[in-house]
Amino acid sequence: MDSDYLAFHPNPSKPAFEVPLGAVDAHCHVFGPGREFPYAPERKYTPCDAGKNQLFALRDRLGFSRNVIVQASCHGRNNDALVDALKAAGNLARGVAVLDPDITDGELNELNAAGVRGVRFNFVKRLVDSTPKSVFQGIAERIAALGWHIVVYFESPDLEELTPFLTTLPTTVVVDHMGRPDVTKGVEHPDFQSFIRLLSENENFWTKVSCPERLTIDGPPYDDVVPYARELVDRFPDRVLWGTDWPHPNMKSHMPDDGHLVDIIPKIATTREKQQALLVDNPMRLYWR
Repeated sequence: MDSDYLAFHPNPSKPAFEVPLGAVDAHCHVFGPGREFPYAPERKYTPCDAGKNQLFALRDRLGFSRNVIVQASCHGRNNDALVDALKAAGNLARGVAVLDPDITDGELNELNAAGVRGVRFNFVKRLVDSTPKSVFQGIAERIAALGWHIVVYFESPDLEELTPFLTTLPTTVVVDHMGRPDVTKGVEHPDFQSFIRLLSENENFWTKVSCPERLTIDGPPYDDVVPYARELVDRFPDRVLWGTDWPHPNMKSHMPDDGHLVDIIPKIATTREKQQALLVDNPMRLYWR
């Protein structure tokens, strides 16, 4: 792995918060192991190995029942590690792939059979090279026929430029990590209100209220991020998802304790009804229907 890469927490705490039965960690990754599933030559970072068995052990320790495993940029468009994890998990995992625009219909059908239910479009410039939007549009039209959705990853300053394109996509669109707001500005700031307006005006848009460790300025216990996630859960209770983001790629400031991340959930989903929707009903409706 890169010399400055932070490895995941070796012994996360057992959460004090007990998640509801059937809870889904709706955003996590598998990395390698590199000897079996080599990292992409074009990658912008080289992580530590974090394979399926470690992910499933974390799932059990935190009290979750299922995972949604998202292809990360270090594996590029080769989804072999993702598919291997999905097949090992059986019905307890679903996947979000990254696709080559030249993928065949047969290969798409194989991914669908393995449990892939979405495709990720990454617009974070420090992680991936620029891709013409026409390429994304072509992929979107093909996966819509399978009933898949699109997961988009971008940073808050890019929202205005991306909105005209994103609102043309023909499927459900899930925005990673609340669109990465600047939490120093406040919930009422026009930047975050623009993101709320995007969801308000487009009922096919969902978001993940995840990754406080990436957004925080103050650090653990991430109280500066809680108001943003709580606002989205309160406004859009049937269009929010939550995930650990394990193994937390490219964290620079610190490595979070996954048990502590779970303990934030009752702060952002403040009733059992909201927790049930966030952790069970919404991900099951999107990924296991």
